[in-house]
Amino acid sequence: MILPNKIKCIIFDMDGVIIDSEEIHKKAYHETFKEIGVEVDDVFYKTLTGSSTLNAFQKLVTHFQLDINPQELVLNKRNRYVNYFDNDPNLHLVKGVEKLIKRAHEKGLTLILASSSATENIERVFNRFHLNTYFSKKISGADLKASKPNPEIFEKAALLSKIPKENCVVIEDSDNGIKAANDAGIFVFGYKNPLAADQTLKNADLIIENFNEIHKYL
Repeated sequence: MILPNKIKCIIFDMDGVIIDSEEIHKKAYHETFKEIGVEVDDVFYKTLTGSSTLNAFQKLVTHFQLDINPQELVLNKRNRYVNYFDNDPNLHLVKGVEKLIKRAHEKGLTLILASSSATENIERVFNRFHLNTYFSKKISGADLKASKPNPEIFEKAALLSKIPKENCVVIEDSDNGIKAANDAGIFVFGYKNPLAADQTLKNADLIIENFNEIHKYL
């Protein structure tokens, strides 16, 4: 897709785009996998990235033919994630994203959060890093019928922004998220997150390694 002549709305993913939480999510997932006795290789784990936690565990249960309620696994993993989140003083925002958020807000752009994370995880991040002021709307996995790579999340985000899709852009760091943006018909920046090296970003409209690269388009 062609970059909008005038960007009026930025739709942000959260994990790996706003906050460097991919590593603690991965630890929480793999501890849960280990507890139920399944070995998940990097290839299969990659397919889960960007999906809601429930969607990920539903896929896991089906793949390994487990007699386990996926919702129980969601709670197990979430408790582990919260423990890491609350006890890791080094957890931080992705480098450069706070500056981008503040500059976009100052310029009057509409900012929407579109994340597959649970509502409580989103609020935990936004409260800890004082981001609520800047965002008009927040969409969580609980607001969706289908998870990424389904385009529903970004179609809903554009609708909530009340701005035409051709004036919106998405920032994503996962292949599932990029496909969702592609299918929603919205220009997508693929952020090359060093903590998500397994993501190809090949279908992004423009790949960036630094958020400063976006400033010139605002």
